[in-house]
Amino acid sequence: MLITAIGQPQDRSGAGDAEVRVMQVTFKAGGHVLGGTFFKPAKRPRAVLVLNGATGVKQTYYRDFAHWLAETQNLAVLSYDYQDFGASLERPLRDSDATMEGWALVDQPAARDAARALCPDMPLWVLGHSLGAMTLPMQRGIEDIERVVAVASGFVHTSDHPWPYQGLARLFWHGHFPVLTKVLGYLPGRMLGFGEDLPAGVYWQWRRWCTSRSYFVDRIAHGTLPAPRWDRCGAPMRLVAVSDDAVVPPAIVARLAETYAHCAVEHSVLDPAEYGLDTVGHLAVFRKRNAAMWPDLIGDAAQ
Repeated sequence: MLITAIGQPQDRSGAGDAEVRVMQVTFKAGGHVLGGTFFKPAKRPRAVLVLNGATGVKQTYYRDFAHWLAETQNLAVLSYDYQDFGASLERPLRDSDATMEGWALVDQPAARDAARALCPDMPLWVLGHSLGAMTLPMQRGIEDIERVVAVASGFVHTSDHPWPYQGLARLFWHGHFPVLTKVLGYLPGRMLGFGEDLPAGVYWQWRRWCTSRSYFVDRIAHGTLPAPRWDRCGAPMRLVAVSDDAVVPPAIVARLAETYAHCAVEHSVLDPAEYGLDTVGHLAVFRKRNAAMWPDLIGDAAQ
């Protein structure tokens, strides 16, 4: 695993034990190169945590949370962007061959390899947001993972969304979004005010999964995707849902436990009102303004 540092480490805050060093890094994943950010506490970390982001969410969105993990929880953190997205964009999106399966089964394991190289002989943790935790039991190299936190993650069908969000989801999958993706060769999310631009292969696979009752189970049955086998690892699993999440509702998050057989599963539903917050939903749990919820994201692992 070749890791290249870009520039010099930057001290972002504090002094002494509270100081966090932040470094931009790149690492290989299959035949492409990913751009990441490494957050390292001043003292020896108690573990290294790989932060797998959600579909269409850049690593910069998690920057404050990752810095908090390093500064207050003494965790080294590697965040990164998937192939042909964010800091990992290597070519025009219309030329990209990236897929959702590649993001999950190639990029996520490569990020763990990079974390092992950055922090050898250190406990390995994974925190996955949405897509970031759904396919871990299907991936290679999971045997040494010691802890998993899945935030707002689960296999969601269009009909699982509450209204009125379900109307937006149906528009996203069946309205003008697929038409424009076919015409332009990529999903023009920013132009449409619906998130970031995405490679067409990612959008089409995402669409197929979320509009199929079997999600991608049929591909497992046909042997085109590996079957989930968490018994190769067995690390404890913390499932975290947000009560007002219309994208991946709490009931869908709870169902993810079925994929993580052979381990202890802890399920928690966080209610924004209990933290003095109005609304949080699927993404904003990682916003700095909602930092009151962060210790309960990682649960009993919090210092």
